[in-house]
Amino acid sequence: MTSQRLARDAVKIAEDKKAKDIVLLNLKEVSAITDYFVICSGESSLHMRSIARAIERELKEKGIKQFNLRNSINDCWVLLDFGSIIVHIFSKRGRNFYQLERLWTDAKKITK
Repeated sequence: MTSQRLARDAVKIAEDKKAKDIVLLNLKEVSAITDYFVICSGESSLHMRSIARAIERELKEKGIKQFNLRNSINDCWVLLDFGSIIVHIFSKRGRNFYQLERLWTDAKKITK
């Protein structure tokens, strides 16, 4: 599975879980860390965890390895590292504080 397909699958799962303000950034030309960031927001910490669990479960079923296992979860930010994509699930407060889209302005924003 290509990293772009994987990123789009993660976006679809987040959409199905009613994540808010979903953004897909292509980092291939600006970062050696990963190919894509999926950034979204949840309405509450419970909603954020629900989005994370769904993404973890569905990508695991497709044989995608997760490199961090539940050690990057708090009430402001959930980080899921799948190597070629990294999923960031924020609370509204956390997203406003960290402003990843602003930090990575050189990355190309991918639209549907």
